[in-house]
Amino acid sequence: MVFKRLLGAMGAGGPSVDTVLDGGAVAPGGILSGQVHLQGGSADVEIEHIGLELIARVEAEHEDGESEGAVVFERFTVGGGFRLAEQERHSVPFSVYLPWETPVSELYGQPLGIVLGVRTELAVAGARDKGDLDPLAVRPLPVQEAVLEALGQLGFGFRSADLEHGHIGGTGQQLPFYQEIELTPAPQYAHVVNEIELTFLATPAGMEIVLEADKRGGLFESGQDALTRFMVSHHDVGARDWNGEVDGWIRQLVEHRASYGSHATYGHADPYAAGSGYGHHSAHESGHGSGHESGYESGYGSGHEGHRSGPGLGTAVAAGAAGLAVGVVGGLVAAEVVDEVGDFFEGDDDEGGEED
Repeated sequence: MVFKRLLGAMGAGGPSVDTVLDGGAVAPGGILSGQVHLQGGSADVEIEHIGLELIARVEAEHEDGESEGAVVFERFTVGGGFRLAEQERHSVPFSVYLPWETPVSELYGQPLGIVLGVRTELAVAGARDKGDLDPLAVRPLPVQEAVLEALGQLGFGFRSADLEHGHIGGTGQQLPFYQEIELTPAPQYAHVVNEIELTFLATPAGMEIVLEADKRGGLFESGQDALTRFMVSHHDVGARDWNGEVDGWIRQLVEHRASYGSHATYGHADPYAAGSGYGHHSAHESGHGSGHESGYESGYGSGHEGHRSGPGLGTAVAAGAAGLAVGVVGGLVAAEVVDEVGDFFEGDDDEGGEED
């Protein structure tokens, strides 16, 4: 994009903005850097504020079905307080840290169907306008890679990844939504579970790993979900037998359904509590704690819950050094995900009255 974003709220002849991110994916907790390029319009203006918003596509489940919105989960101020002359070109470099719980959008360079973006906001003479919107690529941390590789080598397959609004009770979750990676069961567990859902909650010290099993029902009983969680340190990457460790987690999850509770205990907070602004109400109340109250605003208001599946693979993931990535590469049509990301950003721009 070369100064495509004409800021409509500032009228014809106003400045334009183009944000360029430095190349490559960024890990959660890592540094996101780049430059905001401005070009002056037909008159001198005072640039009061340059901000960046991190946004994610999150779907919400409610009584009437599902809805989808662009959720702002972090904001940064990267510049402002200068005069931009008529037709002047001016660049503002920035370097900010991603939240530790930022969702992973790719694995070994292969997209997972998670839609993330960086949006620029410009304030000129009291008028604010949403400017440039760029895709954000986030790669896993080494501990996340180690767990995913172990799951792949144990025979689990990648099914989809999504972002769900709400708070997982009893955890240290900070963001107003969480990521679930859905896996097809390994052959040795296929008779007892339909799928495994994996959530990473990263912190500067380590990783909280939440596992949920959608259990198969017997002849005279219905299926039941089981949940459990584990803590690992970032320093554990080269110090553990991850295949054995992860297999032990799965066995504990499957064999001891009450080890941490079920949905009724673990729960997810109501995504449409007062002030959320999403427009509907749902009830996933946590017995362990209340929902995450957030001041973040959505692109459609504020509030954040949902269940967004990426393109399904439905294939077992082969063992090997690449682990789960083998299944991603083998079954995912990358172009479909690229189109999906583009459609979302275009729709978000249209919603905000911006021109792409």
